[in-house]
Amino acid sequence: MEVTITSENFESLKNGNEPLVVDFWATWCGPCRMVGPVISKLAEKYDGKIVVGKCDVEENEDLASEFGIRNIPTILFFKGGDVVDKVVGAQSEAKLDEKFQTLL
Repeated sequence: MEVTITSENFESLKNGNEPLVVDFWATWCGPCRMVGPVISKLAEKYDGKIVVGKCDVEENEDLASEFGIRNIPTILFFKGGDVVDKVVGAQSEAKLDEKFQTLL
């Protein structure tokens, strides 16, 4: 299951018991729309093991700024509250699945 990441819920999700994957995106971004369904599919696959969320950079500029998001889609991987990996741009499902597995 995917969650919507906002400035209000980010800290509690980041510091939760499960690893967190955040897809920084925007509605007008073509590559973001290509990656979106892949992220949703992986969110279902890893449900209960990894929290997967989407963060609209236009609605949460503070979070995008905090993590230096300049290009989208950017996907950040958190473990223990820290960024442990990062992917920028559209990626294949296989590559993203590999990144998810490293969080477990």
